Amino acid sequence: MLAEDKLFATLDPASRKLRFPAEPRDHTIILSDTVGFIRELPKALQSAFRATLEELYVADLLVHVLDVSDPEYAAHSRAVERIVREMGLSEVPEIVVYNKADALEPDMRCEFENLEEGVLVSGQTKEGLAELIEEIKRQLVNLGR
Repeated sequence: MLAEDKLFATLDPASRKLRFPAEPRDHTIILSDTVGFIRELPKALQSAFRATLEELYVADLLVHVLDVSDPEYAAHSRAVERIVREMGLSEVPEIVVYNKADALEPDMRCEFENLEEGVLVSGQTKEGLAELIEEIKRQLVNLGR
């Protein structure tokens, strides 16, 4: 899977089937990367981007991943929240994932560790991934899945 700190490097939507162990039974889940929400998307890319968002209408759970090393992460988060609300998906359960914990200064890190909602992770170091999996399991059980 491609991961680059470059505009549109990961624009292609991707879906992966995964066996997910959860009590009371195992699940097969499909993880879909809807690419990301980009403000002021160039017109040439808008239709391709819109197609990735259509998958959200059949989602049981939204996993909103934020790059907390980006100084504009809060603005990006608000943009996502606005689009989710405009799409009528506010009732879909959501997990907020604060990614790139390894890139945070200690004071910022404390801020995220003390949040009541969301999971602080690092895709690079794998920190917090076990907690994220547990939160996904909890959400699946709450959904009766």
